[in-house]
Amino acid sequence: MSPKKPAIDTDLVHQFVNDAHGDFDSIKKLLKKEIALANASWDWGGGDWETGLGAAAHMGRKDIAEYLLKKGARIDLFAATMLGKLDIVQAVVSDDPSVIDQPGPHGISLMAHARKGGKEAAEVVKLLGSVGKPAKAVSKTQKPKAKKAKA
Repeated sequence: MSPKKPAIDTDLVHQFVNDAHGDFDSIKKLLKKEIALANASWDWGGGDWETGLGAAAHMGRKDIAEYLLKKGARIDLFAATMLGKLDIVQAVVSDDPSVIDQPGPHGISLMAHARKGGKEAAEVVKLLGSVGKPAKAVSKTQKPKAKKAKA
Protein backbone atom coordinates (compact mmCIF):
# COMPACT_ATOMS: atom_id res chain seq x y z
CA MET A 1 0.00 0.00 0.00
CA SER A 2 1.35 3.44 -0.91
CA PRO A 3 1.83 6.03 1.83
CA LYS A 4 -1.04 8.42 2.43
CA LYS A 5 -0.61 11.92 1.01
CA PRO A 6 -0.83 14.84 3.41
CA ALA A 7 -4.04 16.89 3.56
CA ILE A 8 -4.33 19.78 1.13
CA ASP A 9 -3.48 23.14 2.67
CA THR A 10 -6.73 24.67 3.97
CA ASP A 11 -5.88 28.13 2.63
CA LEU A 12 -5.52 26.60 -0.83
CA VAL A 13 -8.89 24.81 -0.50
CA HIS A 14 -10.57 28.02 0.64
CA GLN A 15 -9.10 29.98 -2.27
CA PHE A 16 -10.08 27.29 -4.77
CA VAL A 17 -13.71 27.02 -3.65
CA ASN A 18 -14.02 30.80 -3.39
CA ASP A 19 -12.53 31.33 -6.85
CA ALA A 20 -14.73 28.62 -8.38
CA HIS A 21 -17.62 31.06 -8.02
CA GLY A 22 -16.29 32.86 -11.07
CA ASP A 23 -12.51 33.09 -11.56
CA PHE A 24 -11.85 30.50 -14.27
CA ASP A 25 -8.19 31.47 -14.78
CA SER A 26 -7.46 30.98 -11.08
CA ILE A 27 -9.16 27.56 -11.11
CA LYS A 28 -6.97 26.39 -14.00
CA LYS A 29 -3.79 27.56 -12.23
CA LEU A 30 -4.76 26.05 -8.89
CA LEU A 31 -5.61 22.68 -10.45
CA LYS A 32 -2.21 22.62 -12.15
CA LYS A 33 -0.69 23.12 -8.72
CA GLU A 34 -2.91 20.54 -6.97
CA ILE A 35 -5.30 18.33 -8.98
CA ALA A 36 -6.92 16.96 -5.80
CA LEU A 37 -8.60 20.36 -5.38
CA ALA A 38 -11.15 19.15 -7.93
CA ASN A 39 -12.95 17.35 -5.10
CA ALA A 40 -11.93 19.45 -2.11
CA SER A 41 -14.66 20.88 0.12
CA TRP A 42 -14.79 24.00 2.24
CA ASP A 43 -17.04 24.56 5.26
CA TRP A 44 -18.26 28.16 5.19
CA GLY A 45 -19.57 27.63 8.70
CA GLY A 46 -22.38 25.73 10.31
CA GLY A 47 -21.93 22.75 8.01
CA ASP A 48 -22.36 24.80 4.81
CA TRP A 49 -19.98 22.60 2.82
CA GLU A 50 -19.16 23.49 -0.76
CA THR A 51 -16.90 22.15 -3.49
CA GLY A 52 -15.57 24.09 -6.46
CA LEU A 53 -18.16 22.32 -8.58
CA GLY A 54 -20.90 23.35 -6.16
CA ALA A 55 -19.72 26.96 -6.33
CA ALA A 56 -19.71 26.96 -10.13
CA ALA A 57 -23.13 25.29 -10.19
CA HIS A 58 -25.04 27.83 -8.15
CA MET A 59 -23.38 30.67 -10.03
CA GLY A 60 -24.36 29.19 -13.40
CA ARG A 61 -20.72 28.89 -14.48
CA LYS A 62 -21.04 26.02 -16.93
CA ASP A 63 -17.53 26.65 -18.24
CA ILE A 64 -15.99 26.12 -14.81
CA ALA A 65 -18.30 23.21 -13.96
CA GLU A 66 -17.54 21.32 -17.17
CA TYR A 67 -13.81 21.94 -16.75
CA LEU A 68 -13.89 20.61 -13.19
CA LEU A 69 -15.77 17.50 -14.32
CA LYS A 70 -13.13 16.88 -16.99
CA LYS A 71 -10.48 17.21 -14.28
CA GLY A 72 -12.11 14.55 -12.11
CA ALA A 73 -14.67 16.38 -9.97
CA ARG A 74 -17.51 14.13 -8.85
CA ILE A 75 -20.86 15.30 -10.18
CA ASP A 76 -23.65 15.96 -7.71
CA LEU A 77 -27.36 16.59 -8.14
CA PHE A 78 -27.05 20.38 -7.97
CA ALA A 79 -24.39 20.51 -10.70
CA ALA A 80 -26.33 18.03 -12.86
CA THR A 81 -29.38 20.26 -12.46
CA MET A 82 -27.58 23.44 -13.53
CA LEU A 83 -25.95 21.62 -16.45
CA GLY A 84 -29.36 20.41 -17.69
CA LYS A 85 -28.57 16.71 -17.27
CA LEU A 86 -32.23 15.67 -17.35
CA ASP A 87 -31.65 11.91 -17.17
CA ILE A 88 -29.65 12.21 -13.95
CA VAL A 89 -32.05 14.64 -12.30
CA GLN A 90 -35.08 12.63 -13.40
CA ALA A 91 -33.63 9.40 -11.98
CA VAL A 92 -32.91 10.96 -8.59
CA VAL A 93 -36.22 12.84 -8.35
CA SER A 94 -38.15 9.72 -9.40
CA ASP A 95 -36.43 7.74 -6.66
CA ASP A 96 -37.05 10.38 -4.00
CA PRO A 97 -39.19 13.43 -4.89
CA SER A 98 -38.32 15.09 -1.57
CA VAL A 99 -34.87 15.95 -2.94
CA ILE A 100 -36.37 19.02 -4.59
CA ASP A 101 -36.70 20.54 -1.13
CA GLN A 102 -33.16 19.77 0.03
CA PRO A 103 -30.96 22.88 0.05
CA GLY A 104 -27.58 22.98 -1.61
CA PRO A 105 -24.58 25.10 -0.67
CA HIS A 106 -25.58 28.34 1.08
CA GLY A 107 -29.14 27.01 1.28
CA ILE A 108 -29.68 27.55 -2.46
CA SER A 109 -32.53 25.45 -3.87
CA LEU A 110 -32.39 22.88 -6.62
CA MET A 111 -34.78 25.03 -8.69
CA ALA A 112 -32.47 28.04 -8.38
CA HIS A 113 -29.63 25.86 -9.69
CA ALA A 114 -31.82 24.77 -12.61
CA ARG A 115 -32.70 28.36 -13.48
CA LYS A 116 -28.99 29.27 -13.50
CA GLY A 117 -28.59 26.65 -16.23
CA GLY A 118 -30.48 28.77 -18.75
CA LYS A 119 -31.82 27.23 -21.97
CA GLU A 120 -29.87 24.01 -21.51
CA ALA A 121 -31.65 23.36 -18.21
CA ALA A 122 -35.17 24.35 -19.34
CA GLU A 123 -36.39 20.74 -19.29
CA VAL A 124 -35.00 20.31 -15.78
CA VAL A 125 -36.86 23.44 -14.65
CA LYS A 126 -40.04 21.95 -16.15
CA LEU A 127 -39.43 18.61 -14.40
CA LEU A 128 -38.82 20.21 -11.00
CA GLY A 129 -41.90 22.41 -11.41
CA SER A 130 -44.04 19.38 -12.21
CA VAL A 131 -43.09 17.62 -9.00
CA GLY A 132 -44.87 20.34 -7.02
CA LYS A 133 -44.49 21.48 -3.47
CA PRO A 134 -45.83 19.69 -0.43
CA ALA A 135 -48.97 21.25 1.03
CA LYS A 136 -48.29 23.86 3.68
CA ALA A 137 -49.10 22.67 7.17
CA VAL A 138 -51.66 24.79 8.99
CA SER A 139 -50.41 26.05 12.32
CA LYS A 140 -52.39 24.96 15.37
CA THR A 141 -52.64 28.63 16.37
CA GLN A 142 -53.63 29.81 12.91
CA LYS A 143 -57.37 30.40 12.48
CA PRO A 144 -59.01 29.70 9.15
CA LYS A 145 -60.08 32.82 7.25
CA ALA A 146 -63.74 33.69 7.65
CA LYS A 147 -65.82 33.85 4.50
CA LYS A 148 -67.45 37.19 3.73
CA ALA A 149 -71.20 37.16 3.96
CA LYS A 150 -73.09 37.94 0.78
CA ALA A 151 -75.28 41.04 0.89
